[in-house]
Amino acid sequence: MKQIHNAGMKILGIDPGLQKCGWGIILVNGSSLKYIASGLIKPKAALSLASRLALIHEGLAEIIKLHGPDAASVEETFVNKNPASALKLGQARGAALAVPALYGLDVAEYSANKIKKSLVGNGHASKDQVGHMIRTLLPACGQVSEDEADALAAAITHAHYNAWNARMKMA
Repeated sequence: MKQIHNAGMKILGIDPGLQKCGWGIILVNGSSLKYIASGLIKPKAALSLASRLALIHEGLAEIIKLHGPDAASVEETFVNKNPASALKLGQARGAALAVPALYGLDVAEYSANKIKKSLVGNGHASKDQVGHMIRTLLPACGQVSEDEADALAAAITHAHYNAWNARMKMA
């Protein structure tokens, strides 16, 4: 992982989706978390799949250029009962994984249950509980959408596991 001298590490969290791709950036300095930015990439449903994926790619690339994160964390998608929907969501996830990698970032993946357990202490926490914890841990974020909250949660989870892994290497 890259480290910014004395300023901490910026982590980009991504909640992949074709209709709404949530993203959020936090700054981690020791055990301190600071909200930097978040938002949604929302390709129009009327566009072709290829055009929607291109817009997700372009949007994430712009976010990376603008904010210069050091690492990325992507939420693994929940398996959908509809195979066609699952495949399309998997393609959006592919874009979410590839773009940060193309910019040289280390990319981590975490299951939704692991993210919820890391944040709330319960792997089956509700969206409301995750949102509440995001507002508690990152009060500067204000009222964010569920997709932004999920992306910020992915970033926080990476901060927790990255710190844990660093401590284990030192032990």
